[in-house]
This record gives sequence, structure tokens and C-alpha cells, in this order.
Amino acid sequence: MKRVAILISGGGSNMVKLVESMTGDHPGRAVIVGSNDPAAAGLARAQALGVPTFAVDHRDFRGDRPGFEAALLEPLLAVRPDILCLAGFMRILTPDFVQRFQGRMLNIHPSLLPKYPGLHTHQRALDAGDRQAGATVHLVTPELDAGPILGQARVPVLPQDTADTLAARVLTQEHRLYPQVLRRFAQGDLTPLTLTAA
Repeated sequence: MKRVAILISGGGSNMVKLVESMTGDHPGRAVIVGSNDPAAAGLARAQALGVPTFAVDHRDFRGDRPGFEAALLEPLLAVRPDILCLAGFMRILTPDFVQRFQGRMLNIHPSLLPKYPGLHTHQRALDAGDRQAGATVHLVTPELDAGPILGQARVPVLPQDTADTLAARVLTQEHRLYPQVLRRFAQGDLTPLTLTAA
């Protein structure tokens, strides 16, 4: 059984879908959920699902990213995770941290990478006149949002879309995509998965 740790920064909706998926014959189990924000609503949601939680407030480490990451690593390494999932974790991690989990850290990003790494992805897709948008699950590498792609979910961009309406439809597909990619990854299947919204 693969031990899965999850990092969040906010409400944790993707985290909830991951935890809920890890039952029955699933090859993984959630062992801890952590956040850089002690007030993150997702921590209470994880606790309600029976998953232990922790928080390391990044604001206590202004100008000291190595110190923040050392504090983050302590509870993570204590549970010996096989896989680390970033699920709306809004901190950029240093190469040293990433290398500790090389080949076993996943992230979900709200664009069809390699398009639109970083922030404001939905508005950027609209501004570019894209006909499709979506989400990507990828392996984390030191370069931001640039690791090997493990899965993508695509949605059409509608004429009346705003960044908010597009984000909501993409999030629905994120909730489908991430659990499926995690299951496959935990089974050793790195073949990219493609989902299309109905």
C-alpha cells in the first residue's frame, strides 16, 4: 500500500476527492494532509475524513524559505510518504525540497500545460482566444509547472465564459482527473491520461 501525503493551501476540494478515492482496492492511502496556512478550510475537511493534519505558517518564515521547508519536511518525513500530492498548494518549493521527492511528487495545475504555467491561467486562456482549456497533473520538477505530464482534462471555452465560469468548469474536471491519475501512478502506470468533458 502506497502512503500518500497531500499539501494544500485553501479549501482543499481536490484533496477531498483524492482522499475519498483512496478506498477499497485503491493502491494508496492518505496518511497526512498539511498546509502552509493554519486557517485553511481544507484542514478541517481532512480531519472530518479521518486524515491527520498539520500546518506550518509560511508567514512565520519571511525571507527564510529553507527554514519553512525544513519545518514542512519534519511532519512529512515522519509519516514516510511514498507519494506527495500538491493539491492547491500555493508555495513554490526549492529544488532541494523537490529533489527529496524526485519522481514521486505530483501537482495539479489549472491549464493545459505547457501553456500558461504560473497564475491567472483562465484569464490568460480567454485573452489568447483559446478554444479549449483544462487542467494538467504532472510530476514536479525544480522548474515551475514543467515536469512530465501524467494526465490532462480538457473543456471547451464557451463564448460567454469569464475567468470565473471557466475556472468552475475546469475544477469539475480536476476532481475527475487527479484521483484517476493518482491511482494509475500508485500502480506504476505513468502513461499520460486524457479526459474530455462531456
